Amino acid sequence: MFNFKNVRYKNILDIENLHIEKNKVSCIVGESGSGKTTLLKLFNKLISPDGGEIRYQDKEIKEMDSVILRREVVMLPQSPAIYKGTVRENLIIGLKFSEKDNIPEDDTLIKILEEVNLTKSLDDDAEKMSGGEQQRLALGRIILLDPNVYLLDEPSSALDEETERLVIEKMVDHVKTTKKTLIMVTHTKRIAKEFGDSIVEVKKGKIAYQGDVDNE
Repeated sequence: MFNFKNVRYKNILDIENLHIEKNKVSCIVGESGSGKTTLLKLFNKLISPDGGEIRYQDKEIKEMDSVILRREVVMLPQSPAIYKGTVRENLIIGLKFSEKDNIPEDDTLIKILEEVNLTKSLDDDAEKMSGGEQQRLALGRIILLDPNVYLLDEPSSALDEETERLVIEKMVDHVKTTKKTLIMVTHTKRIAKEFGDSIVEVKKGKIAYQGDVDNE
């Protein structure tokens, strides 16, 4: 689905080869400062490489319209934006930004909240929620966008261990059920081995390992 060849970015990344498979959960691991988040941003042109080639679905992404690409490949950063207003308004704001006309009924929105283990009313004030709750709300927002590829940068960093497991488990189940692709930066190999199909290990800006979890 994604192929990187001789990709360089500043003095942070130098990637000879990287392949990400379609309909799989790929986990990016590595020490703090190794280049994991920078790598994730290359997948949907939030940043562009200084050299090399990145292909998505056999198209070179530098030739693709950035807006169209980001509708198909959606990223959730470590500190996602929360907007003034209700939980409902925060869930559907991504659809409005993407200029999608079909705004779902409340029943659908409530199911999304259940999917990310968030027990809140749609009318609750989003800004008054805890950091972990806001992170789950933002996760619900991108699930609602229904992209081909989810890019998650440590989606559980603000969560306690029990909630972390629940949220990642539900996200992985969603991706498998809907036959989507998930590329996730995670801070522990434990998470990667438990939930991933493949592992990409980044060391000092280079790919130190890539392969199936079972072979790691």
